[in-house]
This record gives sequence, structure tokens and C-alpha cells, in this order.
Amino acid sequence: MIAKIETVSLPEFCVAGISIRTTNQNGQSQTDIGALWARFMDEGIVQKIPARLSDDIYSVYTAYESDHNGYYTVVLGCKVNPAPILPPDFIFITIPPGNYRVNTVEGDLPASIMDAWQEIWGTSINRKYTADFEVYSAENSVKIHLAID
Repeated sequence: MIAKIETVSLPEFCVAGISIRTTNQNGQSQTDIGALWARFMDEGIVQKIPARLSDDIYSVYTAYESDHNGYYTVVLGCKVNPAPILPPDFIFITIPPGNYRVNTVEGDLPASIMDAWQEIWGTSINRKYTADFEVYSAENSVKIHLAID
């Protein structure tokens, strides 16, 4: 459930972690992202990310083929200093500066996150489809950031 919505302006920042290419078609993203999260947790990926700025986990959706109906890349990782030397199968991306609609989600995870995305997909938000991301921190909520004009 989306408990709060606000708009913020963010500077450019970097995320490093592991990734997968997926699509929302036929429930494929739920399977792929679930497997990515399982690997992330099982392999202790947070501790393997050099130059991380915190242990907050970022789930970034980027390299969109079109919109939420096409293929996109999911990066699961942490905010880092620019250009760290990474393990071989890790990826480094830059989140562009800009305006983001922040949806604070509360409730049972991960079900409340899926419900929030269903709600987002059903709206007419003018999204840029550059890089959207979720931030999982020590709080009992998750913040979904959508790149907007």
C-alpha cells in the first residue's frame, strides 16, 4: 500500500551490484527478480560491494526497452562512490539527476511492493523510464522512486 507520495529532486549517484534483464510479461519479472534477490541474500552481495556508502539496498530498474511493458534491466546493489573496482560479475550504473516521485510503501513485503507497482502501472504518471528505483533501509518502509519530468 502506498502510504505517502512526494516529489524530490536528486543529484546524480552511482549503484553497484548484480543484475538481470527481464520483462513484466507473463509474470517473468516476479520469477527473475525473486531469483536475483535470492542470490543477493544467499551470497551476501552487500558485503562484497566495494566503496559502498551504506548498507541500504537499491533495486534499480533501468535500460528500458520502451516502458513497463517491455524489457528492462534490474540492478540489485548499494550506493557507491564513482568507478569502484568490482568483482567480475558485478555491474556499475549511474542514476541520472532529476525529479523523482517518491512512493513510500508500507505493509507486508514483498506483497505490498507488488501491489504498489500494480497501482503505479495503473496511473497516468508522466514517467521518463530512465532509472526508477526502490530503497530498502533500516526503516519499516520501502521508497519507490520514479523518474519524472
